[in-house]
Amino acid sequence: MSRLLSTARAAGVVPMTAFVPAKNKLSLKPSNFSHLPLKLKPYPKPLRFSSSSSAAPITATISVGQKLPDATFSYFDAADELQTVTVADLTKGKKAILFAVPGAFTPTCSQKHLPGFVEKSGELKSKGVDVIACISVNDAFVMKAWKENLKINDEVLLLSDGNGDFTRSIGAELDLRDKPVGLGIRSRRYAMLVEDGVVKVLNMEEGGAFTNSSAEDMLKVL
Repeated sequence: MSRLLSTARAAGVVPMTAFVPAKNKLSLKPSNFSHLPLKLKPYPKPLRFSSSSSAAPITATISVGQKLPDATFSYFDAADELQTVTVADLTKGKKAILFAVPGAFTPTCSQKHLPGFVEKSGELKSKGVDVIACISVNDAFVMKAWKENLKINDEVLLLSDGNGDFTRSIGAELDLRDKPVGLGIRSRRYAMLVEDGVVKVLNMEEGGAFTNSSAEDMLKVL
């Protein structure tokens, strides 16, 4: 190697290393990399499907003392004919209990919430309630099938707020688009006592929780 360098110098060829200052020569010693900053991004937490009351509070736009905004619901009557009814027609001059569920055929709604009002419908009506209606952001065909599945007669009227117009108008939307079951935008669970279109009692749950919107809760305020 020394002979080659000597020959190159004799021929007037300057090695490339001559142009690299000694202090800038690259060293591959481990100590050269020990002070490099290392940034690690945290792995995202998995999504969890929960309808508990631990979610951030959501304030409805409707409140006690206010008149309900008008909207149109649909349902199938006893003759299997598709009918529509407005909030105004449903509540004008009447004492009504309107309660909402996040979805037909879902566990809490099918096993507890709706059956509870069916079971207590006689007691509620004996205390002056004229109308008991269940509202859900489902189409009228789904509500009809749900009614038949639970063998409900005329104890409770099952109403479809298919496009969510009424639900949005009272600020009761429940966004479940990020959940794996594909529910989309639904209604929060609630129960309200309405007299002549005016809200007298409003028990609005956080998300799909079931803590204060049962038939028993409504019996306590009558």
